[in-house]
Amino acid sequence: MTDPGNPGGFDDLGVHDALTLVNEGRTTGVPAPGRPPVEASKPAEARTGHRHTGLPWRQARAVADRAGHAARAARRRSRMPVQVPLDAALGLVLAAPLTALTDLPPFDTSAMDGWVVAGPGPWQVRETHVLAGDTEPAPLADGEAAPIATGARVPRDTTAVLRSEHGRLDQAGRLHAQRETGHGQDIRLRGQECRSGDQLLPAGTPVTPPVLGLAAAAGYDTLTVAARPCVEILVLGDELLTEGRPRDGLIRDALGPMLPPWLRVLGAEVTAVRRLGDDAEALRRAVVDSEADLIVTTGGTAAGPVDHVHPILHATGADLLVDGVQVRPGHPMLLARLKDGRHLVGLPGNPLAAVSGLLTLAQPLLRALGEHPAPEPYALPLAEGVQGHPHDTRLVPVVLRADRAHPLHYNGPAMLRGMAAADALAVIPPGGLRPGDESELLDLPWTLAGTGVCFT
Repeated sequence: MTDPGNPGGFDDLGVHDALTLVNEGRTTGVPAPGRPPVEASKPAEARTGHRHTGLPWRQARAVADRAGHAARAARRRSRMPVQVPLDAALGLVLAAPLTALTDLPPFDTSAMDGWVVAGPGPWQVRETHVLAGDTEPAPLADGEAAPIATGARVPRDTTAVLRSEHGRLDQAGRLHAQRETGHGQDIRLRGQECRSGDQLLPAGTPVTPPVLGLAAAAGYDTLTVAARPCVEILVLGDELLTEGRPRDGLIRDALGPMLPPWLRVLGAEVTAVRRLGDDAEALRRAVVDSEADLIVTTGGTAAGPVDHVHPILHATGADLLVDGVQVRPGHPMLLARLKDGRHLVGLPGNPLAAVSGLLTLAQPLLRALGEHPAPEPYALPLAEGVQGHPHDTRLVPVVLRADRAHPLHYNGPAMLRGMAAADALAVIPPGGLRPGDESELLDLPWTLAGTGVCFT
């Protein structure tokens, strides 16, 4: 990206020169690259440009979704689908249709425990049982029956299966039906579910536990799936501890433990979690050297003296697709396209603000990049009113009980106490909502809240 006042742009500047220029622009009225001039006399809040700037929340999510789809198209050209064993496919997406490799059932089977019978009763009962897993049993003669287990192969010339509770043996060992038995009753016919070659599921279907079961039943040992997007996490901030209690002005890093499993649930492969502190040169090297499809940074996205993400993106020629979002918490989040077509999502450092950025930018991008279908939006009435921001969307943790969304306390930008108990985030429009008003909900991917809404 090139600044009109500097034809060479940041590509011709060192990292520390870039930082100096951007920081000077924050305090002396010199504009940061890509930003309009500001007056030094304006309040700091206005100079940082985060009060009313940035994209509306829904627009920012749409930009992230489009970026993911564009990256997916490029990725398809360079990265072929992969074959993975069934036990490694959960949460991925089929890259090819699932086609039956056999008839289902592959042969006529008994749907019940009982007796197979041939012709009208009463029947003379064989001593040999027909069990699941047996080779093809001997055919039945007219007037003959044999005990059979559920799932066992039905002998040739069988008329029906008589359920255990519907039959009676007399003293001579003959079987009598206590209910009328129709032809073909309780027999699962070969090919009843599908025939070999039938398409069972289209490409693009998320692999859920039932999909794994269907694939196994249809004869698959592996599945062709879209490869997981690779994500690298860069944890910024000299004030962060990795163990022990907060002390001496230092705080525990909450995002390093939280983000990797969250991103994995979203279908990503987390290749590294790197702790860089507030080292601008280390951040530049990490961004330039990373081979991940998506880089996620934590902190450093605002306009403070050690907030290096913006200057590094300018210095490396990145294209800012989203620079701030009209959402609380988390408004200083960003989305950038790097020069080689990969992406970077900059999350705020406060934990709940980072969750907001994750759901606003990273989730739509990863969903599109990993070829997951977008879920249908849904809403529930609020059990109590929620105060809104005058201009921005709010994302508020809620629990879902009896078809109502109950807002949780402890929902400040730095708090995770409410989030840890939440089933979803309620989308609160500017101005707020009253009790009983419906709020759109963002499901958390690991929760099933009893609303009938499924997650992928």
